[in-house]
Order: sequence, then C-alpha cells, then structure tokens
Amino acid sequence: MTTGTLITVAPTGAESAKAEVPALPVTLDELLLTAKECEALGAAVIHVHIRDGEARPTLDQGRLRETVAALREATDLIVQLSSGGAVTDPEADRLAVLDAGPDMASCTMGTLNFGDDVFLNRWEFIVDLHTRMQERGIVPEYEIFDLGHLTALQRLLGKYGLPAGGHVHVDFVMGVPGGMPGTTPALVAAHQALRDLPEGTTFSATGIGRSTIPVMLASLSAGGHLRVGMEDTVTYAKGRPVESNMQLVARAVGFAQLAQRPPLTTAEARELLGVPAAGR
Repeated sequence: MTTGTLITVAPTGAESAKAEVPALPVTLDELLLTAKECEALGAAVIHVHIRDGEARPTLDQGRLRETVAALREATDLIVQLSSGGAVTDPEADRLAVLDAGPDMASCTMGTLNFGDDVFLNRWEFIVDLHTRMQERGIVPEYEIFDLGHLTALQRLLGKYGLPAGGHVHVDFVMGVPGGMPGTTPALVAAHQALRDLPEGTTFSATGIGRSTIPVMLASLSAGGHLRVGMEDTVTYAKGRPVESNMQLVARAVGFAQLAQRPPLTTAEARELLGVPAAGR
C-alpha cells in the first residue's frame, strides 16, 4: 500500500456557472489564489479548466499558455490541463491543449453519456492524444468513467506503449450520471481490474456530488489517491454550499492523515507519476 496520498485539486471544471456558484474560481487571479491556498494545505496537482472573460468554458490557446506559465511561476504544483474541455468542444481544440506545454494532461478512455449530453472520445482520438503526449513528454492521467475504459486502456498500452514518464496513473471518476456509480463496490471492481494493467499502476478516485465522501474513504482504504474540488462538487454537506476549494482540500488532507497516509509533497508526486522536475 502506498504510504502517502497524492491529492489533486480540480477547482473549476466546465459545468458549473459562476452566477450559480459565486465561489467558483474563473479568472486567472482567482485560480492562482486557489492554487496557492491548496498547495499550502497539501495538494500536489492542479487539474485545470479555464474560462473566458464572461466566465464561459474555453480552450483558447493564449489563455491556456498564460495560465500554465502563471501557475508555474506562482506555485510548485504539477499543472495538469484537461483535454476534455466541455462536452461540446471539437477534437482539434482538445488536442491543441497540449501545445500549452503542461506537465500532465487528462486522457479520457472512452465515450459515455454525461448527464443529458454525450462525452465523445473516439478510439482514434484517444490514440492521437496518447501518442502526442508520448512525443512531447507530457504525462497523462487516464480518466476512467466506467469499467470498460480500463479494458480500452489495456488495449492502448499494449498497442502503443507506456506513457511519457513510464508510469501509468488513472483517475476513477465516479458518480457521473451515465458512468459508474460512486460506491465502494464500484471502486472495488475498478481496483480489481487494475490487475490487467502494468505492475505499479496507481489510481486516484473522484466522487461527484454526494458520492465525494464515500469515494474518498474507499479510495484511501484501497491504497488509492484523491481528487477533490469544485469541478466535482459544490456542496460541502446537505444544504451547505462549498465556500472554497481550500475547504475541500483541507477535508481530503484530514482524511489522508487519519488513514496514516499524509499528503505527498510536489517533489514526491513528481517522482510517483514520472513527471520531470519543474523547469524542464
């Protein structure tokens, strides 16, 4: 069992509207403040979606490059850009996210119903994303929304080789309507399926909405890591809105410490994930 806990913060996402969630960090200044606060508490990775001047989700190249540079200057966090964007974003724009030169990027391993929408991830697109990251030395986090996505990942690695850095790390995204539920039995099933992936594969788990706490506890008990943030939940408890991403990271840190698996430092996280040192 891993002795420390990798904590990723996903502060913004592409689903929630600033008008409905005023605490959501949508400007660069808000994002940088959130990043610094969460790093101080124990987060080692930041999973980034960005917004435009009207707080709408965007994959604008200029804004992405500015965001990556600013986060690197202000923090030591591992910068992981979302290649998922919003469900309506075209494939070309999602691939172009890599041009901003992040440390890591997400790679969703299949298509799924995403609430009332469809999150399209064609096999050819997944292969293109994986191989481009290999060429550029960008470390992927493979996003797993359902058990079949792990089979797709096995196929991908078998045919196209290990990712940049040589280490396989997946994130179980649980509780999305249309994906696997955010329950302990579902996490156990996903964890067992990791046996078919390369030895040493690690996982984080993300519980959407009310599944946040059950998924955190299940992941820690299985030797997994945690992703939390306002991308995934905007309610801290029943009838109690989240006040900040820092609140969610603090809770995750507390659970990790109770499990006697304290948060990994950014340097330890880079070693675990195969991410080169900052300033590469």
